[in-house]
Amino acid sequence: MPISPAARPETAPVPRPAVPTPPGPRARPAALPRPARHTRPDRAPAPPATPLLAVSGGQLVAAPRSAPTSAARRRGRPSSNPYLRLLATPGARAFTAGNLIARLPMGMLSVSAVIMIAGSRGSYALAGAVTATGLAATAVVAPFTARLVDRFGQARVAVPATALAVLGSLALVLCVHHDAPAWTLFAAYAATATTPNTGGMSRARWAHLHRGDPAALHTANSFEQAADELCFMLGPVLAATLCGALFPEAGTLVGAVLLMTGVLIFAAQRATEPPVTPRTKTVASPLRTPGMPALLAVFLATGAVFGAMEVVSIAHAGGAILALQAAGSCAAGLLYGSLRPARNARLRLLLCLAAMTALMSLPLLAAAASAALPVLALCLLLAGAATAPTMVTGMTLVQRATRPEQLNEGMTLAVTALLGGVAAGAAAGGWLAEHAGTASGYAAPMSAAALALVVAAAGGGYDRWRRA
Repeated sequence: MPISPAARPETAPVPRPAVPTPPGPRARPAALPRPARHTRPDRAPAPPATPLLAVSGGQLVAAPRSAPTSAARRRGRPSSNPYLRLLATPGARAFTAGNLIARLPMGMLSVSAVIMIAGSRGSYALAGAVTATGLAATAVVAPFTARLVDRFGQARVAVPATALAVLGSLALVLCVHHDAPAWTLFAAYAATATTPNTGGMSRARWAHLHRGDPAALHTANSFEQAADELCFMLGPVLAATLCGALFPEAGTLVGAVLLMTGVLIFAAQRATEPPVTPRTKTVASPLRTPGMPALLAVFLATGAVFGAMEVVSIAHAGGAILALQAAGSCAAGLLYGSLRPARNARLRLLLCLAAMTALMSLPLLAAAASAALPVLALCLLLAGAATAPTMVTGMTLVQRATRPEQLNEGMTLAVTALLGGVAAGAAAGGWLAEHAGTASGYAAPMSAAALALVVAAAGGGYDRWRRA
């Protein structure tokens, strides 16, 4: 007979039933082992922190907790879009925003300098010579800047290097505005060669954040290539608009402000910056890495494709049509990033180069047949579709061939080779357009693409011979 609460002391233990609970459909919840004293039966039990236990059939069993709702499952499920997953990386959006702001002037400053110098001095030859000098200086200085970035960190080197480049742009504006001697234009524009390779630094951050994840790195490289195409598509349009609507120096001034602002935002994101690896001994240049010379030769020939296509298209139909090629490359780069990374990246590079060679023949055929401008525009759009996959695959191979502590230097060497190819291709395309006609000038980018394919195939064969 149970004892009444009035007759039981407050500290008396609760009597345990002598007869076990009979089995039945109503299973009474049983608490976990509890202290025998100081337990009040009239106190509500706290929610269990462990899996719920119940007595069923004379045995202690674990009752399953309620499953999460479909809404909760949807909230915890990662997005199927690879670019949304990429930008969901902690800190990625912040440094990407700064990098895009800093990268936009890359397509503005050279066009702004040409418009500003040609409008003031009345000489496109002088404007072209000044910008060519700056390009040559960049090819020499950029690898050393990247080496300093690898050795001392992105923030410590990128900010002062960008400040020096911005001072060079401002000096160029003052020299043009005050009609200074021509040699001062060359000196001022050469100072902009210290501009750091912001695209390479961004790729280095992705490689640090997603090391060991080839799929994420493939998507990151595709995103960076699409960003390059977007900036080089919008930059010249913005520069021409500013110089025409405001005053000739407006494009250079706005570009300098955007460059400094973007680098400051990018450098402030220290959480995603790759750590500096101390060098205990002298490390050989990435140029001596097996396979790297062949890759740089491929980038050199690929840059000739871009330079020749730019000059010949401007001579044939004006500069606005080039935006279609950049748009095709941007769209193809985003689509390529959603695919799985190649198991054999060298074979993928050969396939991309073969596709680029075939597609580069379309503008040649359209120009030779005197096709209408919309037909040529469509051909350029299709021709641009092969350039981004080629660049993405090439950059992936450069990242694999470069030591982690030399990643910025390796990618800057690739960009330097690309710029050298752009200069050579522009010279060859301009010579053909002037002496053989613009229709024949379109043979230059197709020939450069074929040369890149031959170099890539020969380089792969040489590497296999060395391993054997």
